[in-house]
Amino acid sequence: MKGFSPRNLKYMQAFAEAWPDGEFVQQAAAQLPWFHLCTLIDKLKTRAERDWYLHQAIAHNWSRNILVMQIETRQLERSGKAVTNFELSLPKPQSDLARESLKDPYRFDFLGLTEEAQEREIENALVRHVTDFLLELGAGFAFVGRQVLLDVGGDEFFIDLLFYHLKLRCYVVIELKAGKFKPEHLGQLSFYLTAVDAQMKHPQDGPTIGLLLCKSKNKVVAEYALRGNPQPLGVAEYQLVDSLPIELQISLPSIEHIERELEAGDG
Repeated sequence: MKGFSPRNLKYMQAFAEAWPDGEFVQQAAAQLPWFHLCTLIDKLKTRAERDWYLHQAIAHNWSRNILVMQIETRQLERSGKAVTNFELSLPKPQSDLARESLKDPYRFDFLGLTEEAQEREIENALVRHVTDFLLELGAGFAFVGRQVLLDVGGDEFFIDLLFYHLKLRCYVVIELKAGKFKPEHLGQLSFYLTAVDAQMKHPQDGPTIGLLLCKSKNKVVAEYALRGNPQPLGVAEYQLVDSLPIELQISLPSIEHIERELEAGDG
């Protein structure tokens, strides 16, 4: 064989070092295009990290761009990190799958909102960018609707966001809180789960899962609040924008400065 560039030869050597197991190469690595594998070699340092992203890329048919994005947003480090009570409220193996289906924190930096955005503003933006939102939620989530009406005894209640998880075979209720997590938030979410189970859940569906997304949380407080609750609930944070280095923040003009400059230009 001939005609390989020096760059490709270096990648081949790196590939052989990264996956020396011939059987693994035939069963897993061979299922991804070459440039996917080069990406895994370039961007990840350990065999465990490469194997995790490799299997995820195969399972979810990620393009190379999606693979790069998932690596750069640290998908592995965030998966399964939400505070939940699934181990006590769901049977195995559903509890394990449910836990791995949630992450912490969720990154909503594709919305272009500031940290001061309010719940309805975030909700509206998530629906406008529902494709990116579903990608961030992960495989298996199907969007059902926003502000979904629940009629309970003649009183009307509205779920922020409702999803159905195709692998778990259950509804997932997501509530947004623009501030810090408070234990009383779970009371409202628990009520919604009870209503969905009573009015929407099919007999063959699993128990409805609730996910409370908040701007920040005290992990110990969240764990205490979930303890003893029989319903499957999770608490995770969301991030709207990436924080900038201090030196860059200082160098950027403020909104007030930009407005003054514009006014001066108009004058």
